[in-house]
Amino acid sequence: MDEVTTVSPDLQASLICEDVRQEVNGMQTLVGIINMIPARVLPVAILKLCVWTRWCGGIGRFRQVSRILGADEEQILAESQIEFELKDLESHVTNVNLFTGVQFQRYGLHYVEILLENELRLRYPVPVVKV
Repeated sequence: MDEVTTVSPDLQASLICEDVRQEVNGMQTLVGIINMIPARVLPVAILKLCVWTRWCGGIGRFRQVSRILGADEEQILAESQIEFELKDLESHVTNVNLFTGVQFQRYGLHYVEILLENELRLRYPVPVVKV
């Protein structure tokens, strides 16, 4: 019986954007990379948000959870998960978590978190700014 080897992958990149388009040639186009969310009034609802991630350097089957946290850093405004597999150390996987109708209730820093097998791998701010 062969022993199964699992190597935890590296998170190469993550971005939050308005859309991810799959091109005919297999490439992906990221549309509207978000640095902040401008809002005249609250709450502000975003019809579509995508969290784009790319993993490499691992072997095995994994579960990624992407979530958006509120300004209090505790309330989960949205959460999505994807299972993926890396067959060898030279392979990579690109995942897109799609969120619809996310409502931001407060101005200030909100956060995107990327977890792999329930372990936090990346956390970055997304400010909701009064305009």
